[in-house]
Amino acid sequence: MSGVTVRDAVSTYLQRKAVGDPDGPGAGTYASNAGSILRRWADWLEADHDLVSLVDLEADHLRSYARTLEGRTRGGEYTASTARTYYAVVRAFLSWCVRGGLLETNPATAGDAKQLLPAADRRPSDQFWTPTQRQHLEGFVRERALEADGESRHERLGRLREYAMVAVLAHSNVRGAELFRVPEDERRTGATWDDVDFYTGTIRVLGTSQRLEDVSLPAAARTPLRRYRVVLDPPSNEWPLFPTRHAPSIARRVRAGLAERGYDAAGIDDRFEESTAVELAREYAIAPPAITTEGARSILKRLCEQAALDVDGEYLKPRGARAGRDDRRYRQAATSSQPGLRASVLEQSIAVVEDHTRSLAARPESDPRSEDD
Repeated sequence: MSGVTVRDAVSTYLQRKAVGDPDGPGAGTYASNAGSILRRWADWLEADHDLVSLVDLEADHLRSYARTLEGRTRGGEYTASTARTYYAVVRAFLSWCVRGGLLETNPATAGDAKQLLPAADRRPSDQFWTPTQRQHLEGFVRERALEADGESRHERLGRLREYAMVAVLAHSNVRGAELFRVPEDERRTGATWDDVDFYTGTIRVLGTSQRLEDVSLPAAARTPLRRYRVVLDPPSNEWPLFPTRHAPSIARRVRAGLAERGYDAAGIDDRFEESTAVELAREYAIAPPAITTEGARSILKRLCEQAALDVDGEYLKPRGARAGRDDRRYRQAATSSQPGLRASVLEQSIAVVEDHTRSLAARPESDPRSEDD
């Protein structure tokens, strides 16, 4: 028993769940959702506590995990319900280990560990966007976008990007962690244009339930998003809605993408001597990373400062845009068995082109500024 690693135990647990475990809460769907949570937890144990063996696991490690979840909730990366769900999945796995004789007791059931989790009704911030604040910020970014017609394509694209971002946050029920990339969660890589359906007015996201959900995109969010898409002109639907402008991150992604396509190091270097990372990403349709949740917060902070919008010394955060809304009014489970729910790529393209003629302006240059721009 001493030789059983956390990862080995997790793998066995997920295999059992995939075929249906009479002692557990489900089968394939549960295994898929729990797998991502448990593997990240195992990675966290090894990285933060140098713990690999299952029998070395103690209540202190679970207290530390609870504190980590609580900290990420305060930072706006998770909702309280998400943090508690993650902990519950780990606790269920450890209960299974006890039943199977791999552990004597479940260290996740320690009362003081559970008390460290964010309360069920707790929010990362009490802040919410008031109608006046929303109108002020949205009016500011809208005017900036309208005034950008005579600017360079790069500047115009940046302003339309900011307008679309604010409009989606202000008028939809999409969470920041669903829209932007969360570096600590490999499943949350940021929404792409393939997730947006202008025909049905929805965006497909990975919800806090760890399942795909279709969220309504009202017209006030769709229109700025359409106009932004026309100027962005993504070469593929796998392109993120809000790609990073951090040149080194784009270059790393492009180099990896070219290597996967069989180009050797010398050939890749030759291409970088002739073109920028952004140009190569577009030429080879290699989607860059999306901006992170932290990057999006930095953008909102800058916009609030430029708009002279003071929020008690703070700025409007992505989480505050959703405060007080009822998820059930905006969300439904996404399923591929509903052919009428999602429009085809052709229909999406038609919906976009209705607003604008596709721009033939020059490609944007790579911007070496930090990702938050």
